Amino acid sequence: MAPDGRGLVSAAASSKSNSSLPMRAKLAIVAALYFAQGFPYGAFAELVPTFLRDQGASLSDITELTARLGLAWTLKFLWAPLVDQLGTRRGWIVFAQLLLAASLAAIAVLEPTSATPAVWIALGALAYLSATQDIAIDAYSIELLDEREYGAANGMRVSAYRAALIATGGLLVAVAGRTGWSTAFWIAAGTMLVLAAVTAMLPSPDVERTPSPSEGLLERTIWHPLRTLAVLPGFVAVLLFVMTFKMGDFALLVLVRPFWVDAGYSLEAIGLVLGTAGMVATIVGALLGGALTTRWGIFTALWSLGLVQALSNLGYYVAASQGAGRAVMYTAAIVEQFTSGLGTAAFLAFLMALCDRRFAATQYALLTALFGLGRTLVMDQAGAAAEWLGYERYFLVTLLLAFPAFLLLPWVRRAMAARHAVRER
Repeated sequence: MAPDGRGLVSAAASSKSNSSLPMRAKLAIVAALYFAQGFPYGAFAELVPTFLRDQGASLSDITELTARLGLAWTLKFLWAPLVDQLGTRRGWIVFAQLLLAASLAAIAVLEPTSATPAVWIALGALAYLSATQDIAIDAYSIELLDEREYGAANGMRVSAYRAALIATGGLLVAVAGRTGWSTAFWIAAGTMLVLAAVTAMLPSPDVERTPSPSEGLLERTIWHPLRTLAVLPGFVAVLLFVMTFKMGDFALLVLVRPFWVDAGYSLEAIGLVLGTAGMVATIVGALLGGALTTRWGIFTALWSLGLVQALSNLGYYVAASQGAGRAVMYTAAIVEQFTSGLGTAAFLAFLMALCDRRFAATQYALLTALFGLGRTLVMDQAGAAAEWLGYERYFLVTLLLAFPAFLLLPWVRRAMAARHAVRER
């Protein structure tokens, strides 16, 4: 059954309401929300592994924990329909942030001198609540922004997210080294409370999602979101594009740090170049990529910045073939991370543009899960391939992996045009 007319009218009204906010205000909202999204993820992916290792956990235990609990970000599409159907986006975000604060406080109260079962339960809550917050924030952003604003907003999004990772993986680790882990987790909990207070004051640009009386729960939560994606021209090609667009990038990134180690660079040099200078390069690239996406349009930015992103892999091919000298290694690292920021800003804008605002939580979660599947597939075989080919030829292969996605661009263009036409009605 087609969605009722009231839902379509509400979507249009919400779009007009969103347009009344100035662009600067929207970018400030996006920055706050995506810092909030990156902060608990950084706590889980960077702060927690450091804590566990410091407390004597084995490497296998650490990777097993992060891999199993990290499935929350892959499986989040399973409960994304609840975010679409119940409550408001802002309400879900605040709810998740308050419980995230409670989870981090629980770890602090437990005085984490070891990875006890209670701490592990709190870490599980941290992962799944963080994934739930992601669902609501992504949906909120899609409702908040007009399509022409996706480029600049995603540049700001990537920058704020990276800043949160620096805060958790750098500043809080330093705090723990000086004052203990409990203090670091208390500060993290307090930060989430402040972010919840900020979120509660944000506008709520929710699209009304009142179902037709004749709609069943399954139809409302599953079939409508899937159907509005599946009717896009070249739907299968679009899904393949989502899965493969950054395959070359992922294949490279998983072995960049091992390559630096095998090339004889110190941990200090690796941290400085990849963790600090590289992070800044990614932020600058994302901001520029967002600005170019706004100026050129999403499709043009997608293929042109995606091409630049792919070609940057040649830097590591040259480094491997010329003995990994300092100048070429530093250049390869900065260029690769800068162009990754360029391509990511355009790609995230593309994912947003594919989504119907009424089902944004479900559809965006599905698309990002598919994106994550592509990452998992390529990373799973990367080590064996590099051992067989050697770094030089492997890095050349990563360039080739980026190009199959470009063959799908004609279908991508038609799908984007179809979605844009629906929005303009």
